Amino acid sequence: MADKVVGRCALADAETVEAAVRAAAAAAPIWAAFPLEERVRVAGILRERLKRHSGELVEVLIAEGNPRALAEWQVAGMLEGASEETVGWCAEQLHREFRHGPRRLLVRRMPDGVVCVNPPQNAPAASALFATTALLAGNAVVIRAPQSGPLGVMYVLRELVVPALAEVGAPPGVLNVFCARPAPVLQSWLDSPLVNDIFYTGGVERGLELEAECVAKGKKPILELAGNDCVVVWRDADLDLAAEALTECFYGSGQICMLPNQVVVHPEVADALIERLRAAAAALRPGYPEDEGALLSPVLRSERFFAYIRDAVARGATVVHGARRLEVDGSVSDTGPFLEPTVIRVNGLDGCRDVQAVGEETFFPLLPVVVPEPQADDALLARIIDHVNTNRYGLRNSLWASSSSVVDEFVRRVGNGGLLKVNDSHIGFVPYLPSHGGTGLTGGVFGEANYLMLRTSHLQGVSIAHGVRPRSAVFDAYDART
Repeated sequence: MADKVVGRCALADAETVEAAVRAAAAAAPIWAAFPLEERVRVAGILRERLKRHSGELVEVLIAEGNPRALAEWQVAGMLEGASEETVGWCAEQLHREFRHGPRRLLVRRMPDGVVCVNPPQNAPAASALFATTALLAGNAVVIRAPQSGPLGVMYVLRELVVPALAEVGAPPGVLNVFCARPAPVLQSWLDSPLVNDIFYTGGVERGLELEAECVAKGKKPILELAGNDCVVVWRDADLDLAAEALTECFYGSGQICMLPNQVVVHPEVADALIERLRAAAAALRPGYPEDEGALLSPVLRSERFFAYIRDAVARGATVVHGARRLEVDGSVSDTGPFLEPTVIRVNGLDGCRDVQAVGEETFFPLLPVVVPEPQADDALLARIIDHVNTNRYGLRNSLWASSSSVVDEFVRRVGNGGLLKVNDSHIGFVPYLPSHGGTGLTGGVFGEANYLMLRTSHLQGVSIAHGVRPRSAVFDAYDART
């Protein structure tokens, strides 16, 4: 099997983990003193290197087990996250300047210091590259590459980020990476007085525990946890395009947090949409990661998937398609490593979250379609918006509708989540808008849209005056405002 080894990565010991934090702490104040323009220039250099190496990076991700479509999607997200528009907008928030009489006023964001990063197992390379945007705010960064997927992480940092940092003369220690088990590393970071922020991507239970531990230790927790994204399909939607967007839920066999996880469809078009979804799911087949069009990933622990199916059927749901194991050639098998893309129909909006596949993040190729009880459109839209806003998870939400009044009402009233898409790819990346972040069980109590340059920095106001008498300044301000 030696010819099947695509790379090797050493595991860090405790001393290496601590040395990485010490190196970051030493580099942080030096790097923070670099002009903002120089730090932001790193993104432009990185962007050009990523364009040149994108094909090679896709092949690395495929070798690590990512289906081709998933690998290409990750690289597309990396390019958008480093786009001139997104980085430029964030940079504008880092430094604003005003004049007020004899004073020069600054409203700026200062770097937190040492930011430690725990990427997920399912898309570690993309998450690690996203985490390096904390460098642009002036932080030093430490990244733990997961044992299950370290090669893509090492590639993007060594081949893309390190050369960009070197070109602007960044100090040694500003970026550190190692591969290790998560539990002892997280504990080391929590215990270290040199760590300021911990950026954790993972499960809800451990994430919320870590959030409390961070607060107790005086550290800022930045969480990317589960998602249970909702897509609403109104009666005047383009059903072909809506169905195409909904099949994005099967990328990587649903093992990505920002995929569509539930659909609420207007009852007038429910049958037509469900038939399109059935046909789309039936057309998907497993394959090897390098196969053109490969989309599905093996699912190692599938017992929970079948428990979701049994629960849904017991509560009155109908399996429209799927719910079987498949071999790599697409044949049905009791022991196949793939799960068949599955669509279920859930009748009724009231109590639909009692069906676990609707109320929870499933992390499987499983799409529940909720069909509300028929009623007047105004009342139905209000109920659906309430359903979206009361979702315990708030990562991304989508709407498919043609009516401008429906779109306006949805956009005006939906406040849950970090990103809202209308008549667009649910998982696609666009400039200016965040790729990560959300509310509730997705981002914890501090959750919001995650622009990491902003999340790993803090606001500070500065007044620089000339020729001002302090006592007069106090009373002049009072007189000017009364």
